[in-house]
Amino acid sequence: MSQPRPPSARELARRRAMARRRLGLLRLAVLVVLVGVIAGIAVTQLDGPGPATSATPRSRAAHEQTTAAHRDPAQPAAVESGLEPWVLNGPLSRSVVLPASNGRSLVVAGGLQSNGSSAAGIYEVNPLSGAATQIGQLTAPLHDAAGVVLGGAGYVFGGGDSVSLPAAERLASLGGSPATATATAVHPLPAPRSDDSAVTIGSVAYVLGGWDGSTGDAAVMATQNGQSYTTVARLPVPVRYAAVAALGGRIYVFGGDATSGPGKNGPVKTIQMVDPATRRASVVGSLPVALDGAAAATLNGTIYLAGGATLPAGTAPGGPERAVSTIYAFAPASHRMLLAGHLMAAVSHAGVAVVGQRAWLVGGETGPNTVSADVQMFEPNRRFGTAGAPGAGSPFFGDTLLIADRGNNRLLALNDQNRIIWRYPSAGKPAPPGGFYFPDDAFFIHHGTAIISNQEENETIVEIGYPSGKLIWQYGHPRQPGSAPGYLNNPDDAYLLKNGDVTVADPMNCRVLVIDPATKKVLTQIGTPGTCVHQPPRYLGSPNGDTPLTNGDLLVSEINGSFIDEFTLQGKLVWSTHLPIGYPSDPQPLGGDRYLVANYENPGAFIEFNRAGKVLFHYGPTSGTGELNMPSLVERLPSGVLMANDDHNDRIMAIDPATGALVYQYGHDGVPGTAPGYLFKPDGFDILGPHGTFPTHPVTG
Repeated sequence: MSQPRPPSARELARRRAMARRRLGLLRLAVLVVLVGVIAGIAVTQLDGPGPATSATPRSRAAHEQTTAAHRDPAQPAAVESGLEPWVLNGPLSRSVVLPASNGRSLVVAGGLQSNGSSAAGIYEVNPLSGAATQIGQLTAPLHDAAGVVLGGAGYVFGGGDSVSLPAAERLASLGGSPATATATAVHPLPAPRSDDSAVTIGSVAYVLGGWDGSTGDAAVMATQNGQSYTTVARLPVPVRYAAVAALGGRIYVFGGDATSGPGKNGPVKTIQMVDPATRRASVVGSLPVALDGAAAATLNGTIYLAGGATLPAGTAPGGPERAVSTIYAFAPASHRMLLAGHLMAAVSHAGVAVVGQRAWLVGGETGPNTVSADVQMFEPNRRFGTAGAPGAGSPFFGDTLLIADRGNNRLLALNDQNRIIWRYPSAGKPAPPGGFYFPDDAFFIHHGTAIISNQEENETIVEIGYPSGKLIWQYGHPRQPGSAPGYLNNPDDAYLLKNGDVTVADPMNCRVLVIDPATKKVLTQIGTPGTCVHQPPRYLGSPNGDTPLTNGDLLVSEINGSFIDEFTLQGKLVWSTHLPIGYPSDPQPLGGDRYLVANYENPGAFIEFNRAGKVLFHYGPTSGTGELNMPSLVERLPSGVLMANDDHNDRIMAIDPATGALVYQYGHDGVPGTAPGYLFKPDGFDILGPHGTFPTHPVTG
């Protein structure tokens, strides 16, 4: 049921492009190898977060006070949501999706295909890998049915193909070894019903909403065995395509299409509640916007409502709708919907199932007559914030994201709502003498009151005030590469150490430097200019990373030969290991004997490894939305996600290592630009946390 995302023409074109930095280093490596051989050397919105706009950074005290107020544990958690790097083997919407009996997989039955025909297949799908196996067949092709798990078996109620059906089917098994899901007909519904919804409370399943093709069905039907049905209530607002979930013994019905009245065939705002115990149903609230085709899931005691479709302003009921990406948390006490996050891709009419405390959205529709093959997930995660708070759903909730936008020769600071709150250079923040060119990396320093950035092809390091933009310190000679005292050649990863010294990798000079900022003298040099081979500590193979460690040492990556080393600040080698990747970039410590590094290739990857060089985790899709193109830095954020600058895809992105899902992106994949929301070859990033902390490099100054 899954297949890799086919590469587009743009993706194929990108694969043929070589990174300018890599090309220069490889040319140097070839030259060094030749020299080495000669010398005898061994070369070893409504629905989005809103437009990104400029704003003034809040004071740190105000920022931290606001953040603390929005972490109220009494409020529902925000959600982490993501897009899987694999897709279904074909677009599919309006299917029945149920949790498999193994507690890991999904069972996907029926649905509407992109050619307009209904499907009959039943598949077991592993949502983490995309592996899929057909395990059965419905008695007839159908879509727009409702499904539940009852007594360990799956049930499919209603739906239709060319007409609405009263049919009901029982799936004998929901996966196993071997997995089977033979469908057999059970007692039909009292009347034809498609576009319906179903939910289970205890040992009883409830079928509600839907219509027979012309008239809405308001009856809420209950069954314990799929053999007999009892009407327990009637919806005050009959709807179809409603999102339904149960909480506290009650059923909540969110939106849907009206089946009668002047708004017929258009989405509604109503939130309805059905109490089977009292056999009553009532309207209890209103959605922020009219929705149909949304997905509801009860997770950790909270109902979340994701996606759906709404009518654009001025569009009559029955007209083309727009899919949305919003995810709301429902507060039953107040019947309010609190913004909890956003889907990575707006979608409606997706199949939904809960496995554990994670909801999976399968397929769906991204617009009129546009069926999706994507699979998305969402789950409550307090590290992504609190529902109802600004920034809810961000992997850096409450923090500031700094981006070194290399291709645009600028630095940007974003808040957790993806709005630009600071940029450099800009009006009142002029570039330093010699210009601000090719910012390769940038890190917050001095408790968030300044930034250090190395300008790779400008051959300089600068420290600038934040947010003043005032130049504090500069090292190197603009546009003048060299190896003499005071000169650099493609400087990379400049860090301010706790003791006030500055360390920087100087790859074209085959060395790592520790510099005294006051005197601008080199205190330590690891490696020797002109010899870029792995023979530490005398020679280094084009080092491009020099991350400070908690013990005061430096974690160094060597491009030539793909080595990672640990050195003391005096240049003593502690350990060295070889990695099975082509271009290691900017390694980061994870704690203990665990490290993270980017593979700066196309397609690229992230790997977690230990000092023995053993790969402990690998992320590197070779096609689709997860494919990386020259990623140069990856770090683990406090929220647990892995964030990276995906340089030649013109984006900052983050994945959840548990699911492989893309949970964050700023920038448009392979589309460079300067407007808000766009980047051009971003080459570095950093996070500023509460109280002026640096969560990804806490041991720097």
